[in-house]
Amino acid sequence: MSDPATTAGLLSRHIGALVADRHAPAAVGAAIRGADQSVAVAGDRLWPRRARRHRDRHPVDPDTLFALGSLTKTFTTLLLAELVARGEVAYDDPIERFLPPGAAPRPGPGAPRTLVDLATHSAGLPRLPGNLYLRGLRQWRTDPYAGYRPVDLYRATARLSRNPRRATVRYSTFGVGLLGQLLANAAGTGYAELLADRVLRPLGMRDTLVPDEPTLAEVAAHGHRRGRPVPHWGFDALAPAGALYSSAADMLRYLRAQISPATVAATALSSAVVDSHWPRRAHRSGPDGIGLGWDIRVVDGRTLLWHTGGTGGFTAFIGFSPDAEAGVAVLANTRPTHRHPVLRAGRRLFRALALP
Repeated sequence: MSDPATTAGLLSRHIGALVADRHAPAAVGAAIRGADQSVAVAGDRLWPRRARRHRDRHPVDPDTLFALGSLTKTFTTLLLAELVARGEVAYDDPIERFLPPGAAPRPGPGAPRTLVDLATHSAGLPRLPGNLYLRGLRQWRTDPYAGYRPVDLYRATARLSRNPRRATVRYSTFGVGLLGQLLANAAGTGYAELLADRVLRPLGMRDTLVPDEPTLAEVAAHGHRRGRPVPHWGFDALAPAGALYSSAADMLRYLRAQISPATVAATALSSAVVDSHWPRRAHRSGPDGIGLGWDIRVVDGRTLLWHTGGTGGFTAFIGFSPDAEAGVAVLANTRPTHRHPVLRAGRRLFRALALP
C-alpha cells in the first residue's frame, strides 16, 4: 500500500475515492513533485451496472484514452507559440492573413484581431459561433459540434465586426477553434497532423490524438452522464478547442514538459513552452491573468497555472507550478456536474503538491 504522504499515495487516494464514492465509473491521474512522479488508475471503461457482460467493463489502465475537452486549448495555444518560435507566424499577425477569401470580418472601427488575441480569449468573440446553435440544437446534449464544418466557421468569422475592446478577456471556444484552423492554414496542412508533428511526437505523447471511431471503440473509456453511457463528441471544425483524447501516461509526459521545459529536446518547442506561461492579459476577476491558454495565479510566491475541460461524458483537470516543480492531471469518464467532484479532487491534489 502506498504511503498517503507520498506523491503516489496522495494521487491513489484521490483517484480511488472518485470511483469508490461513485462520482465516476473510472478516473486516472498523473502527478509530479520534484523527482517523484506517479500514475494512478481506478475503475472501468463502462459503468459496471451498464455492462452487459463482465468482460464489457474493461478496467482502465495508464494507456486508456479519456476526452480532454477544453484542455485541448492548451495544446493549440502551445502550437501557436511553436510556430512563432520558428518564425512562421507572429503573435500580432492579424487573423485576416490566414483566412480564405471572403472570410475576413467586416471592416469597422477598432483594432484588427490577432492570433494572440484568439489565444488569450481577448478577441471579443462569443463563446460559440452564432451559426452553431441552430445546426446543433437537435443534438445539443449528445453531440453538439458534429457536422460543424470549416466553411461554417469561416461564415461565422465573416459576420464579425472589428473588435474595439481587444484586451477584455471573454472565454471563447469559437476563438481557439478558429486559431487552430488558422495555424493549419499557415502551415498548409491539417490541424491534427500539424499538432502531432510539432507538439505531440516531440513530447513523446504517443496516445494523444483526435481519435477515429475504431480507436475510440478499442482503447477509449465510455463517457457517462448521470450514470448512463453517452456518445463521444465529434468537434469537426472546432477540433482545436476540444477534440483531443489522452491517457494518464501521456499527461505525465505533458506535465514533465510544462514543469521542466529545458528537458524538451526540440528547441523551438522548449522555447514555446516557456513562452506560453507568461501572463499576457489580466482578468477583471478570478485568476491574476491568462497566458497562452493557461489561467495563472501567484500564491505564496509560486506561480500556478491550470485549465479545466469537459464534454458530455468526460471531465478533466490539469494544474502545475514550475516554481514548485509540481503538477497534477486528473481525467474521469463522467460529465462535469454542479458539485464538480472531479475538478475539486484535481484542485485539492494541486494544492497539496504545489503548496504543501
